[in-house]
Amino acid sequence: MEILLVKFQEYIPGHVLLTLTLVSAIGFLGSLIAIPFILVRLPADYFDVRYPRSWMAHHHPVLRFIGHLLKNVLGAVLLLAGLAMLFLPGQGVLTMLIGVTLLDFPGKRRLERKLIGHPTVLQAINAMRQKFGKPPLVLGAEPASGDA
Repeated sequence: MEILLVKFQEYIPGHVLLTLTLVSAIGFLGSLIAIPFILVRLPADYFDVRYPRSWMAHHHPVLRFIGHLLKNVLGAVLLLAGLAMLFLPGQGVLTMLIGVTLLDFPGKRRLERKLIGHPTVLQAINAMRQKFGKPPLVLGAEPASGDA
């Protein structure tokens, strides 16, 4: 192990390794708190493609634009953090799922359905929701064509 650390320090300074370790630990602890907090508060029909979503639909266009911009930036950060957590400590798949739900792009609902519809992911989320007395997530019927 000592040889590996010395080899790393040849390419990356020790203070950078320490900083990366601390950021990884904080990200891990943050994901342990934030992910359940978000998933438990989602409406049970949030991933049901039969119901349209209209976020900030009744707000001023400037506020709606700023809200969508901030939401997409946060979604991109969470998606990248989730990808990193596939290799670092943390709940990578769930973090990526939340990142995707915040992003706006064509085919988003289909991708969300594919991610959340994986039996292992859905069982983990619904078990977490059950612990907090929330109903399980409802996916609804597969749409015939296009995004809902």
